Amino acid sequence: MPLDEPLLRRMPKVLLHEHLDGGLRPQTVIDLARELNYAELPTDDAAELAAWFHRGANRGSLPLYLEGFQHTIAVMQTRHAIERVAFEFAEDMHRDGVVYAEVRFAPCFHTERGLTPEAVVQAALDGLARGREKYGVESGLIICGMRDRTDSLEWAELAIDFRSRGVVGFDLAGEEAGYPPKKHVEAFHAIQQANFSSTLHAGEAFGVASIWQALQLCGAQRLGHATRLTDDMTIVDGKIVNLGTLAQYILDRRIPLELCLSSNVHTGAVSRIENHPFPMYYRRGFRVTLNTDDRLMSDTTMTKEFQIAVDVFGLGMADLEKITINAIKSAFLHYDDRIRLIYDVIKPGYAALRQQRVFVGAG
Repeated sequence: MPLDEPLLRRMPKVLLHEHLDGGLRPQTVIDLARELNYAELPTDDAAELAAWFHRGANRGSLPLYLEGFQHTIAVMQTRHAIERVAFEFAEDMHRDGVVYAEVRFAPCFHTERGLTPEAVVQAALDGLARGREKYGVESGLIICGMRDRTDSLEWAELAIDFRSRGVVGFDLAGEEAGYPPKKHVEAFHAIQQANFSSTLHAGEAFGVASIWQALQLCGAQRLGHATRLTDDMTIVDGKIVNLGTLAQYILDRRIPLELCLSSNVHTGAVSRIENHPFPMYYRRGFRVTLNTDDRLMSDTTMTKEFQIAVDVFGLGMADLEKITINAIKSAFLHYDDRIRLIYDVIKPGYAALRQQRVFVGAG
């Protein structure tokens, strides 16, 4: 049995980095636009709209990549809309073989029609809860502050307030260049003092200084993207031969890297998929995870990201299992839940698929 799409789809997967407003179904965007009398969409044909989003995102620039979000955010302005998008996210995860997912968004963008921040977050949690009840997909919500705003502390405190209701962490997102993490230290100190969890977009469009600030000033427990960590490495013939002090720190302390292969090409973080640092990070022993980032914008799924890892970088089933276990070990879940998912769901799932491959090969 080759590692083809049907088999990859059945593999248990863990997703840590996906934006709720970047993964809507095209038809859902159209439906919600009609409900809200939003007339700015370029087309009301689902296939054409999907192609429009992907074409717009695939321009090699993070600011250009983010332009499509004006439409998805515009239609996510009611409880019903946000809950529907969150429920469909869980449904899509179920169909894609994802057994645990963390999804993030910035509530500050969803109050234009009168919703309170608390109502925005609760609507997303309600949708995830419905998906969990119907499909058994376990999930957590991450609240984002935005780099270009000055109210990140408010959103960190909101995340803390909802920690017992399904919010699992806090993130800082948005355009990286010109908006360093150090301007949001107060928000991350609030997270640390509450014994809560944080991740931080860093090293996607800006270099080592951004990653250093994320870790040493903000105390981030995971790094989103970190493709520019290569700036702190000596690389010869596609192999890491020496690590700077920051890269060594990240390796030694097993700080998880939330890598997004397709998205990093579309935003220009890497020039082409073959140049992505993922295989170097993985073979050097960094705790890498694979993620989708924005499924609508990048026209991707976890299955597609796994397929890239197989076809482009030569990974096998054992590698994908290791990366999945990396991800669940890095999840913002309690220890007992992480152990349960590893030994009751992920390892048995891969063992069953491996046994099936042996059986089919023998036949």
